[in-house]
Amino acid sequence: MATIPTRAIGTTGLAVPELGFGAASLGNLYQPVSDADARATLDAALDAGLRYIDTAPHYGRGLSERRVGEALRLVPDVVVSTKVGRLMDPDPSVTDDTERDGFRSPMPFRMRYDYTHDGILRSHEHSLQRLGLAHVDILYVHDIGGLVHGAEAGRYWEQLTTGGGLRALERLRDEGTIRAFGLGVNEIAVCLDAMREARLDVILLAGRYTLLEQHALDALLPACADAGTSIVVGGPYNSGILATGTKRGGPLHYDYGPPPEDIVARVRGIEAVADRHGVTLPAAALQFVLAHPQVASVIPGLGNPQRVAQTVDLYRESVPADFWAELRRERLVREDAPLPGDAA
Repeated sequence: MATIPTRAIGTTGLAVPELGFGAASLGNLYQPVSDADARATLDAALDAGLRYIDTAPHYGRGLSERRVGEALRLVPDVVVSTKVGRLMDPDPSVTDDTERDGFRSPMPFRMRYDYTHDGILRSHEHSLQRLGLAHVDILYVHDIGGLVHGAEAGRYWEQLTTGGGLRALERLRDEGTIRAFGLGVNEIAVCLDAMREARLDVILLAGRYTLLEQHALDALLPACADAGTSIVVGGPYNSGILATGTKRGGPLHYDYGPPPEDIVARVRGIEAVADRHGVTLPAAALQFVLAHPQVASVIPGLGNPQRVAQTVDLYRESVPADFWAELRRERLVREDAPLPGDAA
């Protein structure tokens, strides 16, 4: 089994590999994945040293959690995170794998948001049952904030705060039932709000600190440094554009939709620098985020064993210092963004 260096999660004593595994694809995200292929993918990830697995009830309405648990049961030394905030209620009207909420899952449940004290505890218990595991290490509050909830955001925020959701998470951590908790979101402002309400060990920030986007450097990452809160980076390719680049043809995907022209122009600029230095664009995307000292791990979504192997190769690719220096010189990354090799 290969090994990957680990980094600490806050002050919890928990450590995770720099490269982890995002298990949304195993919930049949946009396309079906067979049980056998899901198991082969997880086995390949574990063999490659990706021994931090992140899942959620939302991923296929429980399907991802079931598959993750089947692969990890009796396997030692694997860090598991899942999420709270959505409950899965039985729904006998689900009789096929028609796409619902982005997932081609046949699991007969419907989603209901619940960020209250009892809802958080119930979500945790349900996840343990689906996983078939005695515990999970990290719980993330999933998709709290205006980006997902719009006009309902205030109501769900009240459930999390005055309704006792954060208090439930603190209780689970204090009892030793979980090792750490935080948020799993695609937006920055709600992270800062939550940090004023509770001591977060870790934030899973998807798509908001990447080779394309560094607004988190303004307030969030300094606040995390002050509080001892780690960052796990999800969505390191910004929904795909940093994985595919702009040159291979076909539609481009950025932040779950078509990219604006300024984003396309920035990617083309980065691609030109990468071509001059013989660098693979997604390798630069993975390695860039790991240069920040608050980042504990990056967890791209992986849907098959080939993607696992490719991602490990990208993580290990040798990227010359001159590439990073040119990106900074051309202002294709922020001047205050840490880059690989800066400390050296």
